[in-house]
Amino acid sequence: MAENKKSLVKVHSKLTVVSSRPTGPGKTHPLSKLDHAMALHTIHIVFYYPTNPFLEADLATLRVSLSELLCSYPPVTGRLTRRPAKDGQSGGGGGNNSSSCCWMVKCNDAGVRMLRAKVGTTLDEWLRFASGSDERDLTVWEDMPDDPSIWSPFCIQINDFEGGGLAIGLSCSHMHADQTSATLLVKSWTELQRGEPISQPPVFRRPTPDSTPSPENHTMLSQFYANKSKARASSRKMESATFRFSDSKMKQCLSKIRVKCPNATPFDALLALFWTRVVKLNPRVEQNHTHNLSVCIDSRKLIHPPLPIGYFGNALHFSRLSLDSEKLASFGLEHAVEIVHNHLARIKEAESCSVLDCFEWEKGEEVEAYEQPFMMYGPELTCISLEHMIIPGGPKGSTASESLIYEAMFRKDEKPVHVSYHVGNVEGEGLITIMPSLEGGLGRTVTVTLPEDQIAKLRDDQALLDMYPTMLMNGGR
Repeated sequence: MAENKKSLVKVHSKLTVVSSRPTGPGKTHPLSKLDHAMALHTIHIVFYYPTNPFLEADLATLRVSLSELLCSYPPVTGRLTRRPAKDGQSGGGGGNNSSSCCWMVKCNDAGVRMLRAKVGTTLDEWLRFASGSDERDLTVWEDMPDDPSIWSPFCIQINDFEGGGLAIGLSCSHMHADQTSATLLVKSWTELQRGEPISQPPVFRRPTPDSTPSPENHTMLSQFYANKSKARASSRKMESATFRFSDSKMKQCLSKIRVKCPNATPFDALLALFWTRVVKLNPRVEQNHTHNLSVCIDSRKLIHPPLPIGYFGNALHFSRLSLDSEKLASFGLEHAVEIVHNHLARIKEAESCSVLDCFEWEKGEEVEAYEQPFMMYGPELTCISLEHMIIPGGPKGSTASESLIYEAMFRKDEKPVHVSYHVGNVEGEGLITIMPSLEGGLGRTVTVTLPEDQIAKLRDDQALLDMYPTMLMNGGR
């Protein structure tokens, strides 16, 4: 399929959808410095549905519910503009090359781009044989232009498969939203489409934390981000592969691991597994003797007062775990899981608070070092956890093993059969995303983006095959 991918997804219509009620003049949405730090990245999510719930030939049904949704999300339908520079700050520069954090969203009801495309294969064939490169065509991939005044930071692409399947592709600037915010945007849309109220309404302002970040944590994190900002990763062609691990296999895996690490989680196990396998595929890292891993988790519930799940913006916590590559490659899985678990357990409220506020402290040498946007996902291997999307008790009485991700249903009780997450402009060693699986329970889905020459080797890795994963987007294999 990859060879013919340009003929598989054909966009045949484009339009702009605006909110059904005007926001009102003069409303703006400020972006935090943490938001600005994500400026080089984009988010892309694809929700796959087995049937198309929209019978009309045009987009009238979807446009009505989307227009209603945008009334609750003024920043989504607005446009980026430079805010007045503070004393000592520069207001110049354009696009991603702006010299200071001077962007805000002008909530002017300019609208969201909506595209419709036809996919020249069935959904089942796509999920079996498409590659990560093919999947890119289901969403819009574009960087912020030098003049963003007429650029829509949010785009929605509706993809019709042969035989009735449907994929909804959302893309947005990472400055505006993280993976959680973007997911709940689509989920809220499906609720309005079903005639229900929004269950996790957006919250656009973050309350002031009760505690003050410790100077030690602030210094440590400042150095972490300063080092990131100075790193220069060589850009190599990247490819993706997706593995789905069943609930039963994860239970077997954890039953062995918990002898050494009793509180190990599915995330601990899968992160350790993929980390050790990727190290073996990367001789360049082994020669450097140290392997750095950046772990990205959601921080909404780690600070006090906690942020609601509906907080709209970036609430991510990045931390680094470094180990000698030779030792890591020689570790048994149980030992590697224990290291990962202990690292995550050490992330305390004070450290998470420091992450959210690190970019907001008064400007100093350390802050100036990373005030320009830089590769937050890189140059080291980065792993994203979406474990927080499993809500205890679940929405409307669902079990604790069900995820908000699969509650994005345009039709009642018709969950998406698969959801994919990708981040734009990932460079360096690659990206691993670990998320709940449709099966629920301990089942998990893992999407790995690595340099192209490593992906084929990872698909054939025996340690992964021993867990009998279902491979999605298998690149024609």
